[in-house]
Amino acid sequence: MNVSLAQLKSGEKGRVERIHARRCAAKRLYEMGFNIGADFEVVKNDMGPVIVSLFGNNIAVGRCLAQKIIVKQSN
Repeated sequence: MNVSLAQLKSGEKGRVERIHARRCAAKRLYEMGFNIGADFEVVKNDMGPVIVSLFGNNIAVGRCLAQKIIVKQSN
């Protein structure tokens, strides 16, 4: 099931499917490791930014930008 990163809860895992952002924002996400097919785990998603564990690093993504990252949820 494809949803935005902002919709996942803490502890849920997923894979990046696509990014619906403008060139500058998409480039920044790619540089942080949010490439198509990248596996991740949501560390924290309550108030404020979404914190994701990606390739062993914790990365904070603003809520607005997290809504533009379309992911495939996995268990």
